[in-house]
Amino acid sequence: MGYLVACLVGALVGAAELASRYRDRPATLVSVPSAWFYVVLNAAASGVALLLIRTFGWRFGADTDAHAAAVQVLVASLSALALFRSSLFTVRIGGQDIGVGPSTLLITLLNVADRSVDRVRARDRSGQITKIMAAVSFAKAQAALPAFCLALMQNVTPQEQRDLAVAIDALAAGKMTDTQRTYALGLLLMNLVGPKVLRYAVEALKDEIRDDGRSAGA
Repeated sequence: MGYLVACLVGALVGAAELASRYRDRPATLVSVPSAWFYVVLNAAASGVALLLIRTFGWRFGADTDAHAAAVQVLVASLSALALFRSSLFTVRIGGQDIGVGPSTLLITLLNVADRSVDRVRARDRSGQITKIMAAVSFAKAQAALPAFCLALMQNVTPQEQRDLAVAIDALAAGKMTDTQRTYALGLLLMNLVGPKVLRYAVEALKDEIRDDGRSAGA
């Protein structure tokens, strides 16, 4: 039972970490093999840590077998997760500090998962954005739509809001057509709030942000 709990904690942490990276559609991860491998690796690390703890008989000061078993599971789960996210040493490459250690493996797996999810989602996201933002004017929406989306959400961090503002300013200054800016704005907001919230926001503001030169669904 202890091994099951330890592995479950490790798997949940790995799954939560992945889900936090794809808040607009976390269910996509189910079809990505590298995401499953990442979750299994976290679970296995916790299980191996518990095996080592029990092999060496570490009780961590617990006075009863039941307390010792609970503490062992907790320590195994936390220590394995901490170890796999640590760096043994740092090297400087190209003016950048690169951590070398178990965390390197996890970062590599996350990058693989990122690319896999991007490939799976690209066509779907493109279709969603062209429909949701079809009749939206960037010039009219660049301030109102992000502000409304952020107001609908309660857990967007100040740093995420600042990053969004910087990205929108870059879009406004870039050499693109209004349609291209509109779709790019939609993708930025979709990454942050998800397609459903974006769709609701566009629908609510449609009269204020409509591009009179384009019709919805065009």
